[in-house]
Formats: sequence, C-alpha cells, structure tokens
Amino acid sequence: KTGPLVSVQDAGRFGAQRYGLTTSGAMDQVALAMANALVGNPITTAAIELGPFSATFAARGGAVRIAISGTQRDIKLGNRVVPINESVTLADGEQITLGAARGGVFSVLAIEGGIDAKPVFGSFSVTARVGIGSPFPRMLQAGDELDVHAATPGDERRLAFETPQNSIIRVVAGPQDDEFSGSLALLCDSDWRVSSASDRMGYRLEGPKLVHDKGHNIVSDGTVNGSIQVPGNGQPIVLMRDRGTTGGYPK
Repeated sequence: KTGPLVSVQDAGRFGAQRYGLTTSGAMDQVALAMANALVGNPITTAAIELGPFSATFAARGGAVRIAISGTQRDIKLGNRVVPINESVTLADGEQITLGAARGGVFSVLAIEGGIDAKPVFGSFSVTARVGIGSPFPRMLQAGDELDVHAATPGDERRLAFETPQNSIIRVVAGPQDDEFSGSLALLCDSDWRVSSASDRMGYRLEGPKLVHDKGHNIVSDGTVNGSIQVPGNGQPIVLMRDRGTTGGYPK
C-alpha cells in the first residue's frame, strides 16, 4: 500500500541530458547510500524512495532483508518497532509498515540484492512526467510486486548517524546574477517557507517577492540540481532531481 511520491530510484541517469533527459535519482543520496550499505549492496543500487506519507510492504515467496534510512518515521514489523538505519529481515508473509515522515520528506527502503529489472538509459530511476523507469515507468501503486532476492544468512547491521541540525545553505551567484541587483541580498536575508506545491521537480519557496531588473524571460539555457530559478511572480524555485535540463527563467 502506498501514497504519492513512492518510486524506484537509484543514483540517477547520466549521459543523456544533452537529449533533454533529466538525471532523476534519489532525492536523498546519503539515505540511498546508507540504506544500501546496511543490506550489503553497492551504495548506488536501486531502492524504493518514499515521500511524506505512509506505506506498507509485504514479503512473498521467501524472506527478504531490508533497511530504511532518511527522514524519521514510525516503522513496525508486525507489532515490533523497527529502528531507522538498521537492517531487518521479513519472513515470508510478514508486513512492514512505515508511518508518515517527521521532520523531513523522503526516506529510502533498500532491499538486499537490489531489484530485478532492466535499466532504462542506464538507470532504474523513475521520471514519472515522461514515463520512464524500471520495473515500473511510474510511481508505485497499491498491489505492485517487485522481484527481489531472498535474504542471505547473517547478522543484521546498524549504522549510527546524527542528522545535522540548523544547517547553513550556501548560495552561489548564478549565470544571471546581474538580473537581480537588489534581490540576492533579499534572498539571503529573508525567511522562506517551502510550499506544499513542491515536488521532485522543484521546491517552491514562499516569501518576499524578488524583483527582476530586466524581466523574467531569458533564452533557455542549462540548469543543474540546486539551480534557483525566479519566475515572473518573484517566488524562487529550487530545482530538484526531476528538473528540466534547460529553463527560461533567470537563475
């Protein structure tokens, strides 16, 4: 059982941005690496990314070892509480339930041995807007089944990780910084709220209006993860993993 924003993601799809195909990949690359390490996988192995809502998974046909990293959630295997950043083995028929995210948005559920599927342009990562990814070219839905490997004998693993608090976000002047003579200081000195309209394409920020010196339309040019576009309404959009490879707003 899943809610929105649950999909298969790995480290991303590289080498095709020249054709307009974005990288996608896990929103939290550290969580992807940690969860995979806990189940003995290479750290870029495809896993299940979970958005802010709850989800339930069941093992069928044999035991499956998993690990969950990322934002905090209540995790239960039957009636037993499962800690985050610790591997656990589901016996055949057992279910694990992940509650809603707390203090963040995304988590990663890695599976020992990874997911059996055929990569698309070198990656399993789902880009739902264009309908590519593997084993499903879309977000996961209730009833979907993933082919995975049986758990191997061995002890479970635990990883100690302190989530950084009050982290400073550095901003680097971009290719159109001359379009914002007074707005760069306003961006850095103001309080911003992440809008509920945010998604894997971009985090929309709500706050004071940033003013363009020369208008908000430019000839489209390349973007990178973390580019801050400023559209005509003056509310910044921080581009994320499903961003367009080019954009026509000043950055």
